[in-house]
Amino acid sequence: MKFYSTKNKSLRVSLKEAILTGMPPDNGLYMPLSLPKVDDSFLASLSSLSLPEIAFDLAKFFVDEEIDDNDLRTLVEDAFSFDAPLVSLSNSLYSLELFHGPTLAFKDFGARFMSRLMAVFTRDLSKPLKIFVATSGDTGSAVANGFYDVPGIHVYVLYPEGKVSEIQEKQLATLGKNITALRVKGVFDDCQALVKQALADERLRQSYLVSSANSINIARLIPQTFYYFRGWAQLKDKEKDRCVISVPSGNLGNLTAGLMAKRMGLPIQRFVDAANINDVVPEYLHTGIFIPRPSKHTLSSAMDVGNPSNFDRILDLYHHRYEAITQDIWGKGYTDDETKEKIRETYEKYGYLCDPHGAVGLLGLEEYLSLVKTKPAGIFLETAHPAKFKSIVEDIIQREIPIPERLAQCLNKPLQAITIENDYRQLLDIVCKQV
Repeated sequence: MKFYSTKNKSLRVSLKEAILTGMPPDNGLYMPLSLPKVDDSFLASLSSLSLPEIAFDLAKFFVDEEIDDNDLRTLVEDAFSFDAPLVSLSNSLYSLELFHGPTLAFKDFGARFMSRLMAVFTRDLSKPLKIFVATSGDTGSAVANGFYDVPGIHVYVLYPEGKVSEIQEKQLATLGKNITALRVKGVFDDCQALVKQALADERLRQSYLVSSANSINIARLIPQTFYYFRGWAQLKDKEKDRCVISVPSGNLGNLTAGLMAKRMGLPIQRFVDAANINDVVPEYLHTGIFIPRPSKHTLSSAMDVGNPSNFDRILDLYHHRYEAITQDIWGKGYTDDETKEKIRETYEKYGYLCDPHGAVGLLGLEEYLSLVKTKPAGIFLETAHPAKFKSIVEDIIQREIPIPERLAQCLNKPLQAITIENDYRQLLDIVCKQV
Protein backbone atom coordinates (compact mmCIF):
# COMPACT_ATOMS: atom_id res chain seq x y z
CA MET A 1 0.00 0.00 0.00
CA LYS A 2 1.18 3.52 -0.78
CA PHE A 3 0.70 6.63 1.32
CA TYR A 4 0.28 10.28 0.31
CA SER A 5 0.49 13.61 2.13
CA THR A 6 -2.62 15.52 3.13
CA LYS A 7 -0.88 18.51 1.51
CA ASN A 8 0.24 16.68 -1.63
CA LYS A 9 -2.07 14.06 -3.09
CA SER A 10 0.45 13.16 -5.80
CA LEU A 11 3.11 12.03 -3.29
CA ARG A 12 3.55 8.25 -3.03
CA VAL A 13 5.66 6.53 -0.36
CA SER A 14 5.86 3.03 1.10
CA LEU A 15 4.68 2.14 4.60
CA LYS A 16 8.33 1.88 5.65
CA GLU A 17 9.09 5.42 4.51
CA ALA A 18 5.88 6.81 5.98
CA ILE A 19 6.63 5.28 9.38
CA LEU A 20 10.36 6.04 9.55
CA THR A 21 9.97 9.67 8.48
CA GLY A 22 6.83 10.18 10.55
CA MET A 23 5.73 13.22 8.59
CA PRO A 24 6.00 14.23 4.91
CA PRO A 25 8.56 16.94 3.98
CA ASP A 26 5.69 19.37 3.27
CA ASN A 27 4.54 19.12 6.94
CA GLY A 28 1.33 17.35 5.96
CA LEU A 29 0.26 13.99 7.40
CA TYR A 30 0.48 10.60 5.73
CA MET A 31 -2.74 8.88 4.71
CA PRO A 32 -3.33 5.52 2.96
CA LEU A 33 -3.85 5.90 -0.78
CA SER A 34 -6.95 3.76 -0.36
CA LEU A 35 -8.48 2.10 2.66
CA PRO A 36 -9.08 -1.65 2.41
CA LYS A 37 -12.69 -2.80 2.42
CA VAL A 38 -13.56 -5.88 4.49
CA ASP A 39 -16.30 -8.20 3.25
CA ASP A 40 -19.34 -9.64 5.02
CA SER A 41 -17.64 -12.98 5.62
CA PHE A 42 -14.84 -11.26 7.53
CA LEU A 43 -17.34 -9.36 9.69
CA ALA A 44 -19.24 -12.61 10.34
CA SER A 45 -16.04 -14.31 11.48
CA LEU A 46 -14.96 -11.59 13.91
CA SER A 47 -16.67 -12.97 17.01
CA SER A 48 -14.59 -16.15 16.73
CA LEU A 49 -11.26 -14.34 16.27
CA SER A 50 -8.84 -13.14 18.95
CA LEU A 51 -7.44 -9.62 18.88
CA PRO A 52 -4.07 -10.77 17.40
CA GLU A 53 -5.94 -12.71 14.71
CA ILE A 54 -8.04 -9.64 13.82
CA ALA A 55 -4.89 -7.50 13.87
CA PHE A 56 -3.04 -9.87 11.53
CA ASP A 57 -5.85 -9.95 8.97
CA LEU A 58 -6.23 -6.16 8.95
CA ALA A 59 -2.52 -5.33 9.14
CA LYS A 60 -1.85 -7.40 6.01
CA PHE A 61 -3.77 -4.82 3.96
CA PHE A 62 -1.48 -2.00 5.12
CA VAL A 63 1.82 -3.92 5.21
CA ASP A 64 1.20 -5.18 1.67
CA GLU A 65 4.16 -7.63 1.54
CA GLU A 66 6.70 -5.18 3.04
CA ILE A 67 6.86 -7.69 5.91
CA ASP A 68 6.36 -11.41 5.35
CA ASP A 69 3.41 -13.16 6.97
CA ASN A 70 5.46 -15.07 9.53
CA ASP A 71 7.17 -11.91 10.82
CA LEU A 72 3.87 -10.05 10.83
CA ARG A 73 2.09 -12.78 12.78
CA THR A 74 4.89 -12.82 15.37
CA LEU A 75 4.78 -9.03 15.54
CA VAL A 76 1.05 -8.76 16.28
CA GLU A 77 1.07 -11.64 18.74
CA ASP A 78 3.87 -9.95 20.67
CA ALA A 79 2.34 -6.47 20.44
CA PHE A 80 -1.18 -7.50 21.46
CA SER A 81 -0.60 -9.88 24.36
CA PHE A 82 -3.69 -8.37 26.04
CA ASP A 83 -7.33 -7.94 25.04
CA ALA A 84 -9.88 -5.13 24.69
CA PRO A 85 -12.93 -6.45 26.56
CA LEU A 86 -16.40 -5.01 26.10
CA VAL A 87 -18.00 -4.56 29.53
CA SER A 88 -21.76 -4.16 29.92
CA LEU A 89 -22.97 -1.42 32.27
CA SER A 90 -26.64 -1.91 31.45
CA ASN A 91 -28.85 -2.98 28.56
CA SER A 92 -27.05 -1.91 25.35
CA LEU A 93 -24.64 0.41 27.20
CA TYR A 94 -21.01 -0.71 27.10
CA SER A 95 -17.48 0.30 28.01
CA LEU A 96 -14.73 -0.83 25.66
CA GLU A 97 -11.80 -1.18 28.05
CA LEU A 98 -8.56 -0.27 26.34
CA PHE A 99 -6.35 -0.18 29.43
CA HIS A 100 -5.27 -3.80 29.78
CA GLY A 101 -1.82 -3.29 28.25
CA PRO A 102 1.49 -2.79 30.10
CA THR A 103 1.01 0.92 30.87
CA LEU A 104 -2.76 0.67 31.48
CA ALA A 105 -3.77 3.01 28.66
CA PHE A 106 -5.07 2.66 25.11
CA LYS A 107 -1.84 4.12 23.75
CA ASP A 108 -0.24 0.70 24.34
CA PHE A 109 -1.95 -0.57 21.18
CA GLY A 110 -0.30 1.97 18.91
CA ALA A 111 3.04 2.22 20.70
CA ARG A 112 3.74 -1.51 20.84
CA PHE A 113 2.73 -2.11 17.22
CA MET A 114 4.77 0.85 16.00
CA SER A 115 7.90 0.00 18.01
CA ARG A 116 7.95 -3.51 16.60
CA LEU A 117 7.34 -2.30 13.05
CA MET A 118 10.18 0.19 13.37
CA ALA A 119 12.49 -2.47 14.77
CA VAL A 120 11.83 -4.61 11.68
CA PHE A 121 12.25 -1.71 9.26
CA THR A 122 15.54 -0.48 10.81
CA ARG A 123 17.34 -3.84 11.03
CA ASP A 124 19.76 -3.06 8.21
CA LEU A 125 20.02 0.74 8.45
CA SER A 126 23.28 2.42 9.49
CA LYS A 127 21.91 5.72 10.86
CA PRO A 128 20.52 5.75 14.41
CA LEU A 129 16.80 6.48 14.70
CA LYS A 130 15.68 9.44 16.82
CA ILE A 131 12.00 9.36 17.77
CA PHE A 132 10.18 12.42 19.11
CA VAL A 133 6.88 12.27 20.92
CA ALA A 134 4.77 14.96 22.58
CA THR A 135 2.44 13.82 25.33
CA SER A 136 -0.21 15.19 27.64
CA GLY A 137 -0.16 11.95 29.60
CA ASP A 138 -0.60 8.39 28.39
CA THR A 139 1.15 8.58 25.01
CA GLY A 140 4.49 9.25 26.65
CA SER A 141 4.41 6.31 29.03
CA ALA A 142 3.16 3.91 26.34
CA VAL A 143 5.82 5.00 23.85
CA ALA A 144 8.59 5.05 26.46
CA ASN A 145 7.76 1.53 27.60
CA GLY A 146 7.12 0.26 24.07
CA PHE A 147 10.55 1.39 22.84
CA TYR A 148 12.51 0.86 26.05
CA ASP A 149 15.93 -0.72 25.41
CA VAL A 150 15.26 -1.28 21.69
CA PRO A 151 18.71 -1.21 20.01
CA GLY A 152 19.45 1.62 17.58
CA ILE A 153 16.46 3.75 18.63
CA HIS A 154 16.50 6.75 21.01
CA VAL A 155 13.21 8.28 22.13
CA TYR A 156 12.62 11.86 23.32
CA VAL A 157 9.39 12.28 25.26
CA LEU A 158 8.27 15.92 25.61
CA TYR A 159 5.57 16.68 28.19
CA PRO A 160 4.20 19.91 29.72
CA GLU A 161 5.53 20.69 33.19
CA GLY A 162 2.90 20.29 35.92
CA LYS A 163 0.19 19.16 33.51
CA VAL A 164 0.39 15.37 33.70
CA SER A 165 -0.55 13.26 36.71
CA GLU A 166 2.16 12.14 39.15
CA ILE A 167 1.69 8.52 38.11
CA GLN A 168 1.86 9.36 34.41
CA GLU A 169 5.09 11.30 34.96
CA LYS A 170 6.58 8.40 36.89
CA GLN A 171 5.72 6.01 34.06
CA LEU A 172 7.35 8.08 31.33
CA ALA A 173 10.28 9.73 33.16
CA THR A 174 11.89 6.96 35.26
CA LEU A 175 13.20 4.59 32.59
CA GLY A 176 16.48 6.08 31.43
CA LYS A 177 18.69 4.19 28.94
CA ASN A 178 17.39 5.07 25.45
CA ILE A 179 14.44 7.10 26.78
CA THR A 180 15.01 10.83 27.44
CA ALA A 181 12.13 12.58 29.20
CA LEU A 182 11.93 16.34 28.60
CA ARG A 183 9.74 18.41 30.92
CA VAL A 184 8.76 21.47 28.85
CA LYS A 185 7.78 24.78 30.42
CA GLY A 186 4.56 25.18 28.45
CA VAL A 187 1.44 23.31 27.38
CA PHE A 188 0.94 20.23 25.20
CA ASP A 189 0.61 22.32 22.05
CA ASP A 190 4.10 23.73 22.70
CA CYS A 191 5.49 20.19 23.01
CA GLN A 192 3.76 19.19 19.79
CA ALA A 193 5.14 22.25 17.97
CA LEU A 194 8.69 21.34 19.09
CA VAL A 195 8.23 17.79 17.80
CA LYS A 196 7.01 19.05 14.42
CA GLN A 197 9.99 21.40 14.25
CA ALA A 198 12.38 18.50 14.86
CA LEU A 199 10.69 16.38 12.20
CA ALA A 200 11.06 19.19 9.66
CA ASP A 201 14.70 19.96 10.51
CA GLU A 202 16.78 18.98 7.47
CA ARG A 203 20.05 19.46 9.36
CA LEU A 204 18.96 16.88 11.91
CA ARG A 205 18.02 14.45 9.14
CA GLN A 206 21.53 14.62 7.71
CA SER A 207 22.88 12.85 10.81
CA TYR A 208 19.94 10.75 11.97
CA LEU A 209 16.77 9.05 10.91
CA VAL A 210 14.07 11.19 12.52
CA SER A 211 10.51 10.11 13.20
CA SER A 212 7.56 10.66 15.52
CA ALA A 213 5.64 8.36 17.81
CA ASN A 214 2.66 10.67 18.16
CA SER A 215 -0.53 9.99 16.26
CA ILE A 216 1.15 12.21 13.66
CA ASN A 217 2.71 8.86 12.66
CA ILE A 218 0.36 6.67 10.64
CA ALA A 219 1.79 3.61 12.45
CA ARG A 220 -0.09 4.74 15.55
CA LEU A 221 -3.45 4.98 13.81
CA ILE A 222 -3.36 1.68 11.91
CA PRO A 223 -3.43 -0.55 15.05
CA GLN A 224 -6.07 1.63 16.67
CA THR A 225 -8.50 0.52 13.98
CA PHE A 226 -8.08 -3.07 15.21
CA TYR A 227 -9.81 -2.63 18.57
CA TYR A 228 -12.87 -1.04 16.98
CA PHE A 229 -13.38 -4.29 15.10
CA ARG A 230 -12.68 -6.27 18.28
CA GLY A 231 -15.15 -4.23 20.32
CA TRP A 232 -17.91 -4.45 17.71
CA ALA A 233 -17.41 -8.24 17.50
CA GLN A 234 -18.35 -8.57 21.17
CA LEU A 235 -21.79 -6.96 20.74
CA LYS A 236 -24.94 -9.05 20.61
CA ASP A 237 -25.92 -9.87 17.03
CA LYS A 238 -29.06 -7.73 17.22
CA GLU A 239 -26.95 -4.70 18.26
CA LYS A 240 -24.33 -4.86 15.53
CA ASP A 241 -26.28 -2.88 12.94
CA ARG A 242 -27.22 -0.11 15.35
CA CYS A 243 -24.09 0.88 17.23
CA VAL A 244 -22.79 4.32 18.24
CA ILE A 245 -19.27 4.78 19.63
CA SER A 246 -18.25 7.70 21.83
CA VAL A 247 -14.57 8.63 21.72
CA PRO A 248 -12.99 10.86 24.38
CA SER A 249 -10.95 13.09 22.10
CA GLY A 250 -7.82 15.21 22.33
CA ASN A 251 -5.44 15.05 19.39
CA LEU A 252 -8.12 13.05 17.48
CA GLY A 253 -5.96 10.02 16.63
CA ASN A 254 -8.43 7.68 18.30
CA LEU A 255 -11.44 9.20 16.56
CA THR A 256 -9.64 9.23 13.20
CA ALA A 257 -8.86 5.53 13.58
CA GLY A 258 -12.53 4.83 14.29
CA LEU A 259 -13.59 6.73 11.19
CA MET A 260 -11.04 4.77 9.17
CA ALA A 261 -12.53 1.53 10.56
CA LYS A 262 -15.98 2.68 9.48
CA ARG A 263 -14.65 3.48 6.00
CA MET A 264 -13.13 -0.02 5.93
CA GLY A 265 -16.60 -1.52 6.36
CA LEU A 266 -17.24 -1.64 10.11
CA PRO A 267 -20.97 -0.85 10.41
CA ILE A 268 -20.93 1.94 12.99
CA GLN A 269 -23.94 4.26 12.83
CA ARG A 270 -22.23 7.32 14.24
CA PHE A 271 -19.33 8.54 16.33
CA VAL A 272 -19.47 10.96 19.23
CA ASP A 273 -16.53 13.34 19.63
CA ALA A 274 -16.60 13.77 23.41
CA ALA A 275 -14.29 16.60 24.50
CA ASN A 276 -13.52 18.51 27.66
CA ILE A 277 -13.52 22.34 27.62
CA ASN A 278 -10.89 22.16 24.86
CA ASP A 279 -13.78 21.68 22.47
CA VAL A 280 -12.55 23.21 19.20
CA VAL A 281 -13.77 20.24 17.14
CA PRO A 282 -17.28 19.97 18.70
CA GLU A 283 -17.47 23.71 18.09
CA TYR A 284 -16.61 23.11 14.43
CA LEU A 285 -19.24 20.36 14.21
CA HIS A 286 -21.90 22.83 15.36
CA THR A 287 -20.71 25.93 13.47
CA GLY A 288 -18.65 24.77 10.51
CA ILE A 289 -15.80 27.00 11.69
CA PHE A 290 -12.54 25.61 13.09
CA ILE A 291 -10.81 28.01 15.46
CA PRO A 292 -7.75 26.50 17.22
CA ARG A 293 -6.80 28.09 20.53
CA PRO A 294 -4.36 27.51 23.41
CA SER A 295 -5.35 24.49 25.46
CA LYS A 296 -6.59 24.73 29.04
CA HIS A 297 -5.69 22.26 31.78
CA THR A 298 -8.43 19.87 32.92
CA LEU A 299 -8.90 16.65 34.90
CA SER A 300 -8.89 14.74 31.59
CA SER A 301 -5.39 16.00 30.82
CA ALA A 302 -4.65 13.70 27.87
CA MET A 303 -7.41 15.54 26.01
CA ASP A 304 -6.03 19.03 26.66
CA VAL A 305 -5.35 19.87 23.02
CA GLY A 306 -6.30 23.17 21.43
CA ASN A 307 -5.11 22.48 17.89
CA PRO A 308 -5.46 18.74 17.20
CA SER A 309 -3.14 17.48 14.47
CA ASN A 310 -5.44 14.72 13.25
CA PHE A 311 -8.22 17.13 12.38
CA ASP A 312 -6.43 17.51 9.03
CA ARG A 313 -6.73 13.76 8.50
CA ILE A 314 -10.47 13.87 9.21
CA LEU A 315 -10.89 16.74 6.75
CA ASP A 316 -8.90 14.77 4.18
CA LEU A 317 -10.90 11.58 4.78
CA TYR A 318 -14.13 13.47 4.01
CA HIS A 319 -12.67 15.68 1.26
CA HIS A 320 -13.32 18.75 3.45
CA ARG A 321 -17.09 18.25 3.15
CA TYR A 322 -18.68 19.60 6.33
CA GLU A 323 -22.03 17.91 5.77
CA ALA A 324 -20.40 14.50 5.31
CA ILE A 325 -18.34 14.96 8.48
CA THR A 326 -21.34 15.96 10.59
CA GLN A 327 -23.33 13.04 9.23
CA ASP A 328 -20.82 10.67 10.83
CA ILE A 329 -19.78 12.68 13.91
CA TRP A 330 -21.70 14.49 16.67
CA GLY A 331 -19.70 16.34 19.31
CA LYS A 332 -19.92 18.12 22.64
CA GLY A 333 -17.53 19.45 25.29
CA TYR A 334 -17.89 18.97 29.06
CA THR A 335 -16.56 20.68 32.18
CA ASP A 336 -14.54 19.18 35.01
CA ASP A 337 -17.57 19.47 37.31
CA GLU A 338 -19.64 17.42 34.86
CA THR A 339 -16.82 14.90 34.60
CA LYS A 340 -16.60 14.51 38.39
CA GLU A 341 -20.35 14.05 38.69
CA LYS A 342 -20.37 11.42 35.95
CA ILE A 343 -17.58 9.44 37.67
CA ARG A 344 -19.53 9.56 40.94
CA GLU A 345 -22.89 8.75 39.36
CA THR A 346 -21.55 5.85 37.27
CA TYR A 347 -19.85 4.30 40.28
CA GLU A 348 -23.00 4.56 42.40
CA LYS A 349 -25.42 3.49 39.66
CA TYR A 350 -23.49 0.70 37.93
CA GLY A 351 -20.63 -0.10 40.30
CA TYR A 352 -18.32 0.84 37.42
CA LEU A 353 -15.37 3.18 37.90
CA CYS A 354 -14.43 5.49 35.04
CA ASP A 355 -11.25 7.48 34.71
CA PRO A 356 -11.76 11.18 33.82
CA HIS A 357 -11.38 10.51 30.07
CA GLY A 358 -13.82 7.61 30.00
CA ALA A 359 -16.27 9.71 32.00
CA VAL A 360 -16.18 12.38 29.28
CA GLY A 361 -16.81 9.65 26.71
CA LEU A 362 -19.81 8.43 28.70
CA LEU A 363 -21.17 11.97 29.05
CA GLY A 364 -21.07 12.42 25.29
CA LEU A 365 -22.61 9.02 24.62
CA GLU A 366 -25.52 9.47 27.02
CA GLU A 367 -26.31 12.96 25.75
CA TYR A 368 -26.28 11.79 22.13
CA LEU A 369 -28.50 8.79 22.95
CA SER A 370 -30.98 11.14 24.64
CA LEU A 371 -31.36 13.03 21.35
CA VAL A 372 -32.20 10.09 19.07
CA LYS A 373 -35.55 8.34 18.90
CA THR A 374 -34.39 4.85 17.92
CA LYS A 375 -31.96 3.86 20.65
CA PRO A 376 -28.80 2.20 19.28
CA ALA A 377 -26.32 0.20 21.30
CA GLY A 378 -23.79 2.59 22.79
CA ILE A 379 -20.09 2.04 23.41
CA PHE A 380 -17.80 4.53 25.11
CA LEU A 381 -14.04 4.06 25.13
CA GLU A 382 -12.47 3.69 28.55
CA THR A 383 -8.98 4.76 27.62
CA ALA A 384 -7.03 4.54 30.90
CA HIS A 385 -7.18 2.65 34.18
CA PRO A 386 -8.70 4.90 36.88
CA ALA A 387 -5.71 4.17 39.15
CA LYS A 388 -3.62 6.33 36.81
CA PHE A 389 -5.66 9.23 38.21
CA LYS A 390 -5.73 7.86 41.75
CA SER A 391 -5.92 11.09 43.77
CA ILE A 392 -8.54 12.64 41.45
CA VAL A 393 -10.83 9.62 41.39
CA GLU A 394 -10.45 8.80 45.10
CA ASP A 395 -11.42 12.35 46.00
CA ILE A 396 -14.58 11.99 43.90
CA ILE A 397 -15.79 8.59 45.13
CA GLN A 398 -14.30 8.91 48.64
CA ARG A 399 -12.82 5.42 48.47
CA GLU A 400 -9.31 4.10 47.99
CA ILE A 401 -8.40 2.60 44.60
CA PRO A 402 -5.97 -0.32 44.58
CA ILE A 403 -2.95 0.29 42.35
CA PRO A 404 -2.19 -2.54 39.89
CA GLU A 405 1.24 -4.07 40.46
CA ARG A 406 2.69 -3.02 37.10
CA LEU A 407 1.75 0.57 37.90
CA ALA A 408 3.06 0.45 41.47
CA GLN A 409 6.49 -0.71 40.29
CA CYS A 410 7.41 2.69 38.85
CA LEU A 411 6.25 4.85 41.77
CA ASN A 412 9.38 4.44 43.89
CA LYS A 413 11.79 5.08 41.03
CA PRO A 414 13.48 8.51 40.80
CA LEU A 415 12.49 10.90 38.02
CA GLN A 416 15.10 11.31 35.28
CA ALA A 417 13.48 14.21 33.44
CA ILE A 418 15.34 17.19 32.00
CA THR A 419 13.50 20.52 32.28
CA ILE A 420 13.69 22.78 29.21
CA GLU A 421 12.14 26.03 28.08
CA ASN A 422 9.76 26.08 25.13
CA ASP A 423 12.83 26.59 22.95
CA TYR A 424 13.82 24.41 20.00
CA ARG A 425 17.51 25.29 20.41
CA GLN A 426 17.54 23.66 23.85
CA LEU A 427 15.89 20.52 22.45
CA LEU A 428 18.36 20.35 19.56
CA ASP A 429 21.33 20.78 21.88
CA ILE A 430 20.24 17.79 23.99
CA VAL A 431 19.57 15.61 20.94
CA CYS A 432 22.90 16.34 19.29
CA LYS A 433 24.86 15.57 22.45
CA GLN A 434 23.37 12.07 22.74
CA VAL A 435 24.62 9.36 20.41
